[in-house]
Amino acid sequence: MRKTFLFVDDEPNILAGLRRNLRHLRKSMDFHFVESGEEALSCLAVHSVDVIITDMRMPGMDGATLLSIVQERYPAVVRIMLSGQSDRGSVLQTVASVHQFLTKPISATVLQKKLHQACSYLDLLPETSLKSLICRTGHLPSQPAAFAELMQIIQEPDCSASDLARIIEQDLGMCAKILQLVNSSFFGTHREIFNPTDAVTLLGVDLIRELVCSAGIFKEMPPTCQPGHFLDSFHNHNLKVAGLARLIIRDEQLGKEAEDNAFLAGLLHDVGKLLFTSILEEQYCQVLRLAENESLLSFEAEQRVLQTDHAVAGGYLLGLWGLPAAVVEAVSFHHQPEQHPKLSFSPTLAVHIADALFHQHPAHTDGRSPGLNTSVLEQVGLVDCTDHWLTLYEQVDT
Repeated sequence: MRKTFLFVDDEPNILAGLRRNLRHLRKSMDFHFVESGEEALSCLAVHSVDVIITDMRMPGMDGATLLSIVQERYPAVVRIMLSGQSDRGSVLQTVASVHQFLTKPISATVLQKKLHQACSYLDLLPETSLKSLICRTGHLPSQPAAFAELMQIIQEPDCSASDLARIIEQDLGMCAKILQLVNSSFFGTHREIFNPTDAVTLLGVDLIRELVCSAGIFKEMPPTCQPGHFLDSFHNHNLKVAGLARLIIRDEQLGKEAEDNAFLAGLLHDVGKLLFTSILEEQYCQVLRLAENESLLSFEAEQRVLQTDHAVAGGYLLGLWGLPAAVVEAVSFHHQPEQHPKLSFSPTLAVHIADALFHQHPAHTDGRSPGLNTSVLEQVGLVDCTDHWLTLYEQVDT
């Protein structure tokens, strides 16, 4: 399905350059170009828009105000800030309403890559109220103990990056948010960051303190928002799957980037469960009861109740937040690798294998477990490798 992009910038020359650079994409995408926030809202009232990309500093309504209004009125629209003149304070005010930050000048190649990535994840979910709820989500809840410890340590004058990293890397909600921010071009780095510890080091203590205390990027999970007991073992499960997925990719000698993608995807592969507990607490309690009463796998019960599952929802959120495409794919398809658009040995298959072996291991199994997709493994020539992967599993540090 064709996607529609709305560009907002008060400089006509910038818009003219965007038109030229994107002209060859008009066969597969639709574009609107306007010069103010007011014009953007008028456009949104008439046209169905999938992604809005706006400058920050504009006369009258600035980009931050525009995107806050879009978040409220049109929550399913993906919100991207593209700016070259934003001060840190302005950006800190928008971290809850902006999915991705891009800096000007931006090359035509990078911009086109971002547009193609958006098209790939936008089709993961149908146009439903759930899509709007996920798109409106600015943060994921943190476990109360981790949140309390972080808030205490971050107030200490001698707080170090290693202190913060130790806490953040143990909380899935914090990990996902910090990786979203570090991989945005404004906050920093001009390369993809896959490890939460590296993210904390690169952002630095002062910026993280501002993000936590002023922008409120982390929120404590309310006591009522903890259906079931599955969150208790989240940390160990995520780390085990991440570690094994990385070892499997390393064993196949697919390179450092693929290893990093597999580790990050393994770390975040169940982020959709945390998302569901945050935005669909009552329905997710129903999911957990159904899974327990009928001995269903979690994603099977989710499909029955929610018409989607945590893998797809988690992948969609990470796509919104601009995480690497290989990570988004691996999270989205880790239960159903046969649906991956390119059937090959990849981080997606590595996370699928690692997750299945974790649940089948005698130390962790607690009922039905997702099995390995032997059909896919046969097609990539690895159907007889299970025993070898189990030896790798024993090498993963908990």
